[in-house]
Amino acid sequence: MSLSNSTITGILWNFSEQLLRRGVGLLTTLLLAYFLAPEAYGLVAMMAVFIAIATSLMDSGFRQALIRLKEVTQDDLSTAFYANLFLGAFAYTLLYFTAPYISTFYEEPRLVLLIRVTGLVVLVNSFQVVQIALFHRQMNFKAQLKASFPAALVSALVAIVLAYSGAGVWALVAQMLVAAFITSAFLWWMSDWRPALSFSSSSLRSMYSFGYKLFLSGTLDAVFKNLYVIVIAKLFSASVAGLYFFAEKMRELVLSQLVGAIQNVTYPALASVQDDNARLKAGYRKVIAVTTFLLFPVLMFLAALAVPLFHFLLPEKWWPAAPYLQLLCISGLFYPLHAINLNILKVKGRSDLYLYLEILKKTMVVVIVLISYRYGVIGILIGQIFSSVLAYIPNSYFAKNLINYPAKEQVKDFLPGLMLSVFIGGMIYFGVQLLDWPPLVLLLLFSTSGGLLYLIGAHVLNLQAYTLACEIIHNKIRPKNL
Repeated sequence: MSLSNSTITGILWNFSEQLLRRGVGLLTTLLLAYFLAPEAYGLVAMMAVFIAIATSLMDSGFRQALIRLKEVTQDDLSTAFYANLFLGAFAYTLLYFTAPYISTFYEEPRLVLLIRVTGLVVLVNSFQVVQIALFHRQMNFKAQLKASFPAALVSALVAIVLAYSGAGVWALVAQMLVAAFITSAFLWWMSDWRPALSFSSSSLRSMYSFGYKLFLSGTLDAVFKNLYVIVIAKLFSASVAGLYFFAEKMRELVLSQLVGAIQNVTYPALASVQDDNARLKAGYRKVIAVTTFLLFPVLMFLAALAVPLFHFLLPEKWWPAAPYLQLLCISGLFYPLHAINLNILKVKGRSDLYLYLEILKKTMVVVIVLISYRYGVIGILIGQIFSSVLAYIPNSYFAKNLINYPAKEQVKDFLPGLMLSVFIGGMIYFGVQLLDWPPLVLLLLFSTSGGLLYLIGAHVLNLQAYTLACEIIHNKIRPKNL
């Protein structure tokens, strides 16, 4: 199998892993929505940025550094393992002692205990970093599926029982903790690697010299990814923040799993040919074509069908989140392109440029938020769309310099699929507005007809991704002896 095809296959496996895990998460979220108020999700949203920063500190780029190494030794792995354990303990200590100040910032006293308990997730996850890196190096994404799916299932059952019993926000906290424990246990059970009693200072310096810039970038990303929640929770209320957070979780079912699949698979696969720019460019062109071919229609259809979807699946208290989901889907269209272009920097070992880009883009986000917050939550979300589109410009600039893949060629690769998705999504949106039919009928009618129209349009336009997907499916189902 060629590098590009193995990469695409890896993306599909990784996508399947995240789809099952997040699919269970979505079903759990929908069930919990009947027992929990938006305020419960708002409290979790308030904690999210601080848990994310602590997680970034715990990882500190060691996972990416291990994946990037052409050859990895037992000293490298053991050093990274002990470093992650130390950093995890340090990160949790910071969370523990800063919890009262975070609570004061939000004027929400319940956050103190919530943060101190939820922060244990960071400690547990510090045991996973090396194991995940090894599975990524081996392109063994089936193992992650075997670990994450039962974890998602068991944690979901625990959360539902607790929510039904009246535990409130603690049901969500328990879900995170149980999932972390079970995932770690399964990863260790399936992996043959065990740490040795060794620690290499030279190995630590080598990995950290690459990883610390990714840590800084990850911290910036964690802060600014949650900046909108921080602003909404501070300016409005926990309930409004909960509505936004819930809509974001709905979008993340599609967006995070596919973007995560892109980053998890393309990085180790294409790092193996990091010195061959021609193969790198060819691989990334196929990745852009296939991922946008899959993601664009899903996001546009989700935006167009958000209102009947919420009316069909959720109690009325959650319906105000539907417009938030629509705008979040539009802002998410460029996210896979960001992920792909940033992966090029990591494959080339340019974590310095990665950090520079993050600082530049986050500065832009701050400016846009300062302008848009005056116009309420909808204004903030429209500003998020602008920041996502504008961020693509610097992201794609370095791809041109590093592997001769300029924005002009990238746009040529994804624009046909984007235009087709927007056209059909627009038709669905106006159809929903015109027809006063039951939500389930609208969902079935327009999702089916929209999907068929998209495939027909892709065939007529002869989209590269459609042709490639057909080839992969044909190769998978063709008898081996032919």
